Amino acid sequence: MSAGLRRRLIKLACHALQATLPPSLQSWGWAVRYEAAAIVDDTKALLFTLDSLCGLMPRALASRLHQLFASFIGEGAPFSEGSTMSLLDILDRPRVLGIICAIGAVMFGVIYMALAGAPTRYLGINLGALAIGLTMLALPGRTVMAGQRWTDGAIVTMAGALLATALFGSQVDGAARWVSLGGLAIQPSLILLPVMIVAFSPIRSALSTVGIIAAAAAMALQPDRAMAGMLALSLAALAIIRRDRHVALALAASLTSFAVTLARADTLSAVPYVDQILYLSFDVHSGVGLMVLGGVAFLLVPAIVGWSRDADNRATYAAFGAAWFAVIMAAAIGNYPTPVVGYGGSAIIGYALSLLALPKLSAVHAGAAELTCATSEALRSNRDLFAALA
Repeated sequence: MSAGLRRRLIKLACHALQATLPPSLQSWGWAVRYEAAAIVDDTKALLFTLDSLCGLMPRALASRLHQLFASFIGEGAPFSEGSTMSLLDILDRPRVLGIICAIGAVMFGVIYMALAGAPTRYLGINLGALAIGLTMLALPGRTVMAGQRWTDGAIVTMAGALLATALFGSQVDGAARWVSLGGLAIQPSLILLPVMIVAFSPIRSALSTVGIIAAAAAMALQPDRAMAGMLALSLAALAIIRRDRHVALALAASLTSFAVTLARADTLSAVPYVDQILYLSFDVHSGVGLMVLGGVAFLLVPAIVGWSRDADNRATYAAFGAAWFAVIMAAAIGNYPTPVVGYGGSAIIGYALSLLALPKLSAVHAGAAELTCATSEALRSNRDLFAALA
């Protein structure tokens, strides 16, 4: 990377930090800017700026994001004029927490790719995918839909898309996991399967179970060992927490699918900036490697916090956490896409869509009336799936 590009990244990072920091922390933004300008070595100046960005940005985002996303996280005291969102407010709003984690992970991935010399369009594609994902999160809140049939219909429709990909998708070395859109290779399973799993977790029916079984068949046909493993692990976690015949049938299908993918050869080679970056990022710099590891860890934060604070929806958080943990482990073990921090918009959009299936508001510390509202929001979140996917 040229010295000029390093300085432009420093300038961009400082501008982003100052634009995000609340007035009370603006002095820190100026201090970072002046200190970076005083460091002669361009690489050291950039690493200092990135360290400062990682330290200050979470607090900045916590104070700003509630204004931007108030339209779909609900109204209440924390959003009254002149107020700020506290840490507890964020922890009790799983989607807001997930949005912060998604933005952080994508930004860490963009920084890694810039430092590793990835093509500029890779950075733009990831940022564009983040914008698309956040837009999907924002729009459904304005759509009124009712009835479990919408969730069932969404799951069956998504399963049909996965089967179509397996049968008619673009093939590479015998694997049909992708759809080509405008010259970009999209992986539908990374977009659709996580939200299917999370939507299935709280409200299970015969029709949604058929959809999950069809998705398992699609993963075996593609074949996609990583996604089949995601489905099996998520359903196993769900079976431990909330066992019923629907989960048992879906789990049996997913385990069969995973066994089929293990039996079939997977000869795909690693793709630069997509696969193996949990290790290759350390070749750039140890700090960059730790940043990438932190980015993938961000993806699990909503599940961990939700599990500990919202006992009423633990099945949903377990499914969400198991799904993304499986994707991360697959990326660590084999040549599979590293989610969100690696190049590729499919995982970014898929992560945002899976947030849509989380409750808007957790039930912790809620009174009787608020608890009813929170439960209603948790159920309504699944009704929005068709609107987002459309």
